[in-house]
Amino acid sequence: MESQCAIVAYIAFGANIGDREKTIRRALDLLRETDGVRVTRVSEFIENAAVGGPADSPAFFNGVVQIETTLLPEALLNLLLDIEQRLGRIRREKWEPRSIDLDVILYGDEVVNTDRLTIPHPLMQERRFVLEPLVEIAPEVIHPVLKISAAKMLEQLRPRLAVSQNKPD
Repeated sequence: MESQCAIVAYIAFGANIGDREKTIRRALDLLRETDGVRVTRVSEFIENAAVGGPADSPAFFNGVVQIETTLLPEALLNLLLDIEQRLGRIRREKWEPRSIDLDVILYGDEVVNTDRLTIPHPLMQERRFVLEPLVEIAPEVIHPVLKISAAKMLEQLRPRLAVSQNKPD
């Protein structure tokens, strides 16, 4: 399904098994090859420890891609799930190591809440590995529920991260 006009959307990407960089670059190529999708900006890749999941999970490469798309949110989700599957992602349990992870974090200023899809991504404001790359490419993009910019979300997150990192064991 497609809409009449292009919407600016942001997709967070990550990989922590296999050739992480190669897999992410292939996912970005598959996005570029899709009718109704135009990749307009891609953040640098950042490496960070896995959040959630098994304690011995390998580190992730993460980033964010900005697209213009005529795909409706559910169709965009289906595309991302298809790309994940084509690149070897097998879903067994939540937060397990994975070859590729693609999440819609923002879709214009829309708010979507279905059984399959929540936009804006419900944890984006709590994840440095999403906010830092998002701020790199779109610092002024506004979270449609919180009504603050990506840069402000990251600014608000940094003090909380410093406190949690300084907690005694």
